[in-house]
Amino acid sequence: MVYITEDMVRRRAEHNESEIFSLEEVSLHQQDIEKIEHLDTWCRELKILYLQNNLIGRMENLSRLKKLQYLNLALNNIEVIENLEGCESLQKLDLTVNFIGRLSSVETLRHNLHLRELFLVGNPCAEFQGYRQYVVTSLPQLKWLDGTKISRSERIGASQGLEEVRRRVWVQEEEYLKRRKEEKEEAERKGAGEDGGNEDDARNAAVCSEEDEEQHEKEFWHTPCSFTPESRLEAHRHLEEKRRAKEKHMDSSLLDVDIQPTFARVSVRGKMFQMVLPVEVRPDSSTALRSQTTGHLLLTMPRVHTAEGEIKVTRTTPRPIRRSHSPEDRERRNKVLERLEVNPSKHWALALGSIVPHQETTEGPLEASRSAAPTAAGRDTSSEEFVDDPDVPPLV
Repeated sequence: MVYITEDMVRRRAEHNESEIFSLEEVSLHQQDIEKIEHLDTWCRELKILYLQNNLIGRMENLSRLKKLQYLNLALNNIEVIENLEGCESLQKLDLTVNFIGRLSSVETLRHNLHLRELFLVGNPCAEFQGYRQYVVTSLPQLKWLDGTKISRSERIGASQGLEEVRRRVWVQEEEYLKRRKEEKEEAERKGAGEDGGNEDDARNAAVCSEEDEEQHEKEFWHTPCSFTPESRLEAHRHLEEKRRAKEKHMDSSLLDVDIQPTFARVSVRGKMFQMVLPVEVRPDSSTALRSQTTGHLLLTMPRVHTAEGEIKVTRTTPRPIRRSHSPEDRERRNKVLERLEVNPSKHWALALGSIVPHQETTEGPLEASRSAAPTAAGRDTSSEEFVDDPDVPPLV
């Protein structure tokens, strides 16, 4: 059972700086709330209250909301209109799709003098013969009923034959209440039987196969039953128990994940599953996440060689070119092949020819070098006493 807590209300008061004492609007729809409480003490300044699509069975603890103008209780389990006399400023009341069968309880809204709009469509009382005529005459301050405006001519016509309409409505109401009493007794017997079989169900749940569970779910949802507050509560509690059982099963199941550079191993309830990885991964950076709803396991394993900024080299092999000496082929080769051009201004090499100054002579290199070399005594080698030995190298 979900209760209205202070923290729940504060989370919905962000636009009011989380202050609830001066809160004028609060939305508590779709929270599985079964009872209205605390709001008339915590939020006395409320003007708009959304409580639709819950499991509320009674209209209670609202009488001190003097400034409340709009109350939405659609899609709940309410059976009687009550306890709204203190809501002096109430202008719009939405009770769409509830279980209101006591149509005479609408007369309690006569004290809400500012009430202008009322929604009762989707309730058992809306199927009564003379329903609209009864409501129109019972609430003279009302301007709209079930989204349809009440005209002056309709109100005058509704006042004619009012006693007959009321008598017919009361008969239908008594028949509905009798049938409703039988449904409650049947629901109580069914609940007592289920409580007696809880222990057997708990023992059998452990050995229940998936096929049996699917069959049980199919029978539960497809078995015809009357739409009552009890059936709505039963369906809700069945879904809640199923969700909790699934979470409990997942928590109790042993799960072990082992990630290595070349493989990943998962062990669930003693059963091993191993997967060989196509690339090497980093176990220290890997993560394992499991969904609490579906039970799916997600492994995130970064690769070893995928560092950010890594340069990948792609080698391309040039297509072989057919050798030809035609001008067209040479031009094509020049476009495909990239040649290395050297800047002569940046090239440096030793020039051996610039070591000895160049002199013009008619003699050969050997004779010129010999004629320029003096003897050890400072004499000229071209004297008559000089004998040229070809095996002796010239002096430099």
